[in-house]
Formats: sequence, structure tokens, C-alpha cells
Amino acid sequence: MSADDSVLRRDWFRHLRTERGLSSNTLENYGRDADRYLTWLEGEGLTVATATVADIERFITDLRKGHEVTGGRPLAQTSAARSLSTVRSLHAFAARDRGIPDAADAVPVTQQRADLPKALTIDQVTALIEAVPVGEDARPLDLRDRALVELLYSTGARISEVLDLNVDDIDRTQDTVLLRGKGDHERVVPVGTPALAAVDAYLVRARPTLAARGSGRAGSDGAALFLTASGRRMRRQSGFNVVAAAGEKAGLGKVSPHALRHSFATHLLAGGADIRVVQELLGHSHVVTTQIYAKVTPDLLRESWALSHPRT
Repeated sequence: MSADDSVLRRDWFRHLRTERGLSSNTLENYGRDADRYLTWLEGEGLTVATATVADIERFITDLRKGHEVTGGRPLAQTSAARSLSTVRSLHAFAARDRGIPDAADAVPVTQQRADLPKALTIDQVTALIEAVPVGEDARPLDLRDRALVELLYSTGARISEVLDLNVDDIDRTQDTVLLRGKGDHERVVPVGTPALAAVDAYLVRARPTLAARGSGRAGSDGAALFLTASGRRMRRQSGFNVVAAAGEKAGLGKVSPHALRHSFATHLLAGGADIRVVQELLGHSHVVTTQIYAKVTPDLLRESWALSHPRT
């Protein structure tokens, strides 16, 4: 990328981190999308200052068709839309900070199809959780993994939120957990009895062993709740691997941590929970984000309609 665009990216990224307070995962996505765009511009002999509406539209088309900046792999509509959001943010910052005309502002935002979240049934969630052993013969990592999947489903938390937990974030007097979501927003969420029991078993029978392996090592984190086999704080990919392995063992195929989050929301709404409560539990800023889960339970909506409407 050009020297000017390199400096622009640095200043824009600093703005996102310090002034908007975006989470590390969101910043990582923004950075990847921005680098892809700036690399594409360089290949076209363009810069942020010289790019036009037509250029940006052509960039998005290249992403959808597959381009060398994507490794030749076509991006899904949702990924391309996120890239456009990044481009719009970068150009808007350049307009405010550098006085560069905002070409991206005139690029139309494609209406995304509202796909229903893929939720597991209650029986499937139970099978996934029980695929991780907790008996007397369970290894320390088994106990850790059981606590992890139990906590993910019990709280509806994002995998990054659970892996960011410290031991002291679980309040056993209130049976709650303190989660830090996007933008470092904190929320307190109840934890169910099975999840608390799994966490207790892990803390008593497994975590001390894992913590001892990391004692004195570089990168060890004595406060972290979930530790690796070498005593370090678990990372996001490790969490994905734990849930995927449990899903395969339960005969469900590959299951992601987000599927447990979807299931949490879907099962609460199907059980009659108010959507505003689910919004708070999930840490959504706007209820419209939560409303997609209401579409997953048409039978519940029909039942409520039949019981409430005067002319059924």
C-alpha cells in the first residue's frame, strides 16, 4: 500500500481502538478487511484519496467473485458486506481527518438476507455436553472442556467472553458471572446449577494441575479461568476446537460455540422469556439484533396468537 494509505490506516486503527473502544476481535476483523482493500487499491494503481464510487463497487464485486486478495476464494455475501462496512468506515475517517472526499458514502449497502440462526435442539445440546466426560476417570482437560461447554450454553456468552473470564468473575454467592462484551461493556448473567457444578469440578480437580504446569512460564496467567495444557490462558481457536470435538463425538458434526449461543437464545424464547431479557443476557445493544431469534420459534408465535387473538 502507498505510504499515505499506510499512515491513514494507522491513524484510523488508533481511532477505532482508543475512541470507539472496539473489542480485539472486532479490530482484528476490521484490520483484515482494510488490508485486503488497501492491497486491492495498490494493485489497481489507486489510493483511498483517488478511489471512486465505481472503484469501490468493483472491489466488492471482485470479493464476491473471488480475487487474489481473498486467495481466489469468493466471499459470502455477509463477508463482503462486512468488508464494505470497513471500507465505509475508513473513507469516513479519511474525510473527517484528511478532508478527502468520501467516495464510499455513495456506495449502496446491499440488503442482506436474514438467515435464521442454526440452533440445536435441547436433546442435541444435552448430547453434546454429555459427550465430554466428568467421571472419576476424567482427565484435567476433560473437566475443563465440560465446564467450558456447560458455561457457553448456560450463559449464551460469546466464546471470546468466556475465555476472557478470570476465576474471580464467577460469583458463587449470587450464582452469576461477569462477562465483558464488545466495546468492553460489562453484564452480569445468571449461571445454571449444572454449569456451576462443572466449573466447581474443574476448579477443584483440574485447574490446580494445569496452573502448576504454567507456573513461572512466560505467558502464564494465574487469574485466567480456562487454562491450556501448558497452563496458559486458552485462546479462541482452542475454544472452537473443544466445542467442535464434542459435537463430532455426539454425532452432530462440527458444532461452533456460536451454535450454543443461538441455542441459548432460541430455547429461552421458546420457553416464554421476554425478548428484552434475552437481549440483555446476550449483550445486544439493540433489540432488533435479538429479534431474529423470534423467527426461529414460529410454533410459539402461532400458539400465542391462537390463545390471545379474539377471532381465531
